[in-house]
Amino acid sequence: MTRCPYCKTPLKPEISECPACKLTFPRTCALVGALPRIHPMAGDTTGQMKGSSIGKIRNEIFKIQRHFPQLVIQVVVHEFPADHPFLMHAFWLFNAGAFAGEGKRGKDNHALLIVIDPVRRESEIVPGYGLESLLKQEALDHLLEMSGPAFQANKW
Repeated sequence: MTRCPYCKTPLKPEISECPACKLTFPRTCALVGALPRIHPMAGDTTGQMKGSSIGKIRNEIFKIQRHFPQLVIQVVVHEFPADHPFLMHAFWLFNAGAFAGEGKRGKDNHALLIVIDPVRRESEIVPGYGLESLLKQEALDHLLEMSGPAFQANKW
């Protein structure tokens, strides 16, 4: 189930405003500002990853997308301001980035965003609405937990 990225209130897919905190996508855009420069498939605006690492990530994404052409995977390594919850930044980036394409909304959105902030030491996996029934929150949380030791060793 989708939750508000700010207050974590459960939301129904057709709801565009959180009933608890009144957050909307346009309000989020006003709070966090301009979209960072995003490179196709994978990019690191922090400079903490080696170019060869980004290339390896892109190669792996390409392999996955050959088997699942409807899937759009995007990895973003970026330092986000600490004045808002990390999940709110991930929600905003996913929606503002429109990684699945402008015409792919709702159940047709098969994008998967992996966002990492090495400074805040936080990460998030954001599935498109078309993937939510396949990727349960417990599974996504487990994947993030498994990445913990690598993050602790600064292996982004």
